[in-house]
Amino acid sequence: MDTEAQPDGQAARRVDQPPTADPWVLAFDGFDPADEGRREALCAVGNGYLVTRGAAPESRADGIHYPGTYLAGCYDRAASVLDGREVENEDLVNCPNWLPLTFRVAGTEDWFGADATTEVTSQRLDLDLRRGVLTRRALAVDALGHRTRLVQRRLASLAQPHLVALETVLVPENWSGRLEVRSALDATVTNTGVARYRGLTSRHLDPVGQGTDGEELLWLRARTIGSPLHLALAARTRLHRGGIRLAADRQNELRDSWAAQTITVDAAIGQAVTVEKTVAVYTSRDPAVDDPLRAARRLVSRADGFETLVRAHAQRWEELWRRCRTDVDFADVGALHLHLFHLLQTYSEHTADLDAGIPARGWHGEAYRGHIFWDELFVLRTLNLRLPELSRAVLRYRYRRLEAARQAARDAGYRGAMYPWQSASDGTEMAPRLHLNPLSGRWLADRSHLQRHVGSAVAYNVWQYYQATGDLDFLATTGAEMLLEIARFWADTATYDPERQRYTIRGVMGPDEYHDAYPQSERPGIDDNTYTNVLASWVLARALDSLDVLPGYRRDELRERLALDSTELDRWQDVSRRVHVPFHDGVLSQFAGYEQLAELDWDGYHNRYPDIRRLDRILEAEGDSVNRYKASKQADVLMLYYLFSPREMRDLLRRLGYRAGHDLLHRTVAYYLPRTVHGSTLSSVVHAWVLARSDRRASWRFFRDALASDFQDVQGGTTAEGIHLGAMAGTVDLMQRCYTGLETRQDALWLDPHLPAPLGRLEVELRYRGHWGVVVTVTRRQMTVSLRPGQQVPVQIGFRGSLTTVRPGESHTFTL
Repeated sequence: MDTEAQPDGQAARRVDQPPTADPWVLAFDGFDPADEGRREALCAVGNGYLVTRGAAPESRADGIHYPGTYLAGCYDRAASVLDGREVENEDLVNCPNWLPLTFRVAGTEDWFGADATTEVTSQRLDLDLRRGVLTRRALAVDALGHRTRLVQRRLASLAQPHLVALETVLVPENWSGRLEVRSALDATVTNTGVARYRGLTSRHLDPVGQGTDGEELLWLRARTIGSPLHLALAARTRLHRGGIRLAADRQNELRDSWAAQTITVDAAIGQAVTVEKTVAVYTSRDPAVDDPLRAARRLVSRADGFETLVRAHAQRWEELWRRCRTDVDFADVGALHLHLFHLLQTYSEHTADLDAGIPARGWHGEAYRGHIFWDELFVLRTLNLRLPELSRAVLRYRYRRLEAARQAARDAGYRGAMYPWQSASDGTEMAPRLHLNPLSGRWLADRSHLQRHVGSAVAYNVWQYYQATGDLDFLATTGAEMLLEIARFWADTATYDPERQRYTIRGVMGPDEYHDAYPQSERPGIDDNTYTNVLASWVLARALDSLDVLPGYRRDELRERLALDSTELDRWQDVSRRVHVPFHDGVLSQFAGYEQLAELDWDGYHNRYPDIRRLDRILEAEGDSVNRYKASKQADVLMLYYLFSPREMRDLLRRLGYRAGHDLLHRTVAYYLPRTVHGSTLSSVVHAWVLARSDRRASWRFFRDALASDFQDVQGGTTAEGIHLGAMAGTVDLMQRCYTGLETRQDALWLDPHLPAPLGRLEVELRYRGHWGVVVTVTRRQMTVSLRPGQQVPVQIGFRGSLTTVRPGESHTFTL
């Protein structure tokens, strides 16, 4: 996806891995203003309900720092004027900042972090991935030479998702006297975290009120401007020394969108003063809450101290890591841990009840305005075999928006369900109709809404979830209806071409995104995109299969409710077997007419530009169009081999009546690889996958590139705007399913391991169809599958065409 991956045509900037001996700790030494945004995104802490960026508590949005807290599914609609036209966007809201905390020596003028008079002479950040705690160590020196050492820990509680907490330990190194600490809640924040969007409306919060509760508590209320969302925060700030509460003078400062308290205590050289700030956050979207403010005040007043919160929080993380165990040893395993960490804190058990989707950039920033794309296609492949209850929640999210997808299809003149390319709160299309090329300064038509393949991704996720879990109840009550309506859309979209005697699907965009029309054509979209068409055929076939799987009474109910008669089902069968798939030069064509496009002067562009990931912008700025060339932003045809094994792809193509030999994959990869610029982080994931069987060295190289995508910010500035969740989940899945060769089909777990050279051993623990402990261990020479005791039903393991039954408490070893 990554429709805005390379800002302003910058060259990719690689950043060396921060030194750390512990692969479970992400560490940054020193302070680098140019790198602060990346660090804030990577050091974000969250719990599925909310995510807070790793900005310093004393910082403000100033072009270097960008404090941001984002709540799952909290959007606001606002109108903006672009290129003389009014457009409406729905944005993930930068919610009130709960972090603000600063200090000063009484009698000095400036607060720490307020300006340049207080210098941070040393700093280190440690993100403990096992426990979900961010620790900051720094030395602050003010204009008068007062040296104060500070240690700060923060968390977003996984045990109590509405609680966030910050502990600050202040130690005067060369002074004694009165210490002033200011703790605040700030709703003056705006959405300005992405430079490209700064022409859009950025203010989304209106103040409703602020106040105090007794001596310790501050509270603040706000609402979003364009939607009926109310938010409330309540903060409790306590100071102690050696576990003894300190007597303190407190002064409150209240104004619109701001509530602060200044607390003054005695301090002495070498004696630590600990400040505990605990904040409760609620919104009007939360279930079982009548008044967000009342709930916030009640929770924070009863909250435990920081150490108790840490213990409960760390215990929940320990449980999560146990369920997601992946034991592997290679040089960059810390980056793999980081990716899984961000996946788990973006979508958790606390997200499941919120009716929130999986955002492309996590809840870590404002890129893509926090919208939901197709990234669950990459995420659910991981969750299905680890946390299937979360996969089910994501699919339920899509089901609640099925009616919006039906309406979108009707508006476009089709039957069935047409899911949007971008959506936010209600499932309507939120893809922009204009986008800015920063290289040319021109506003251009945005046709990304033509990526109809997102519906097929939803259908694929439904079927894969069912295959992994055997959850017939889900299929009967939710999944089959989505499958059938998406299939109906594809059957209605396909038109019969009597000359070819095949069905064609016109006017779409594929995953590539570079080709949104034919050269010199006024008509948007391209025809017979191979990825789109093959998936449409697959969806139609699986929809028919779902009817066969369902209990008879449920099948009859669905057919009656959806008015599915035999004539329509016969058409589905016909379309599924005769949709057109174009070929040229012995390879799958990306779309019909692809072979007529010109070849790009690749050497010339590589020599002229240090980075051509955004080749589309470069060509448009030159008065040209990428539509003219055989050039792809990311994998398109090859996405099919990401979703389906080579054997499955051969079967799919042969079912469509096309000859598909064993070497088709190799020829197709060899053709498209040199014509792809990998402008999306997802592209490296896909290429690592499809090369795993033919070129393990190249596969590993792409896997490493995918690991580095956010860790080293290979796109030159995009990580600061939010992590790339699909790529992060994809790297985990490469270990989990690709290099083990794992497939779920025919009521069995099929395995065909192919370990790259740097991996001597790989062990994963999976959950399959109710079994909580299916352990797969792969080495160079053998594979062992074990079932932990305590289960009732055996598991069928497929290996090289044969099935083996493994019973609970047993292990079976296969020779590779």
